[in-house]
Amino acid sequence: MFPFQSVILALFLTVVTVTATMAQTGNAAYIRYEYKGKTAYGILVGKEIQELDGDLFANPTPTGSTIALADVRILPPTDAGKVFAVGMNFSSHIASASNAPPPLFLKLPTSLTGHQSEITLPEDADNVHFEGELVLVIGKRAKNVTEDEAPAYIFGATAGNDLTERSWQGRDLQWMRAKAADGFGPVGPALVTGLDFNNVLLTTRLNGEIVQQENTRNMIHKPAKVVSYLSRYFTLLPGDMVFMGTPGRTSALSDGDVVSVSIDGIGTLTNRIVQKTSP
Repeated sequence: MFPFQSVILALFLTVVTVTATMAQTGNAAYIRYEYKGKTAYGILVGKEIQELDGDLFANPTPTGSTIALADVRILPPTDAGKVFAVGMNFSSHIASASNAPPPLFLKLPTSLTGHQSEITLPEDADNVHFEGELVLVIGKRAKNVTEDEAPAYIFGATAGNDLTERSWQGRDLQWMRAKAADGFGPVGPALVTGLDFNNVLLTTRLNGEIVQQENTRNMIHKPAKVVSYLSRYFTLLPGDMVFMGTPGRTSALSDGDVVSVSIDGIGTLTNRIVQKTSP
């Protein structure tokens, strides 16, 4: 077994353990997956997915069928129409003023990719950094909601990796290429409800070694503030995502690196980096 395969196996078992615990505590872990050419949602319980029928955000019903987790391809938790991101949200990374609006940018829906997918970097991307993050998922249409109202519009959260090409980020007019190239938004594996997203531990590992670790209570701009602010200017719809910023230091990735982002109560997102080279 190759080293990166050992890392992926260990993190897969972590997902199983975390989701089993959630089943016991009353939180729900939803998985969006592909199986035999069909895309569906299910509830993850241990090593099995309990299939659901209907819209995840409109009371889906169990079909009674179960599928082994190992038999499916895990997809991004939603088919997001909009993907927002908050910058400078931890003082351990880069701080912004807490009494100012949250610094925001956009990622593209086509940047999203799922748990255990390989991420092939463009040939000229030679300074791509990991950024482990909490990712909020909107559950219902939100427009001009207050900070007190905003939590009711957050369906749940997942783990994300806001991959960033630092050279492009400093060179381009906007961060579009640096932040939103294909594959630069890994998210998953589970979309979890019922957690206090203001107080969960986020840990990023590179080839099994911890490279970032911080509690989300240290976020400068909290989820309620961010969602309320976004809703002033954009109509938020079910499935839209908000990356909430990264803590600590980051570093450049190399061909074959395995990056994992773990969030207590959510599970572990794992992806392998592949550097594309000229033929």
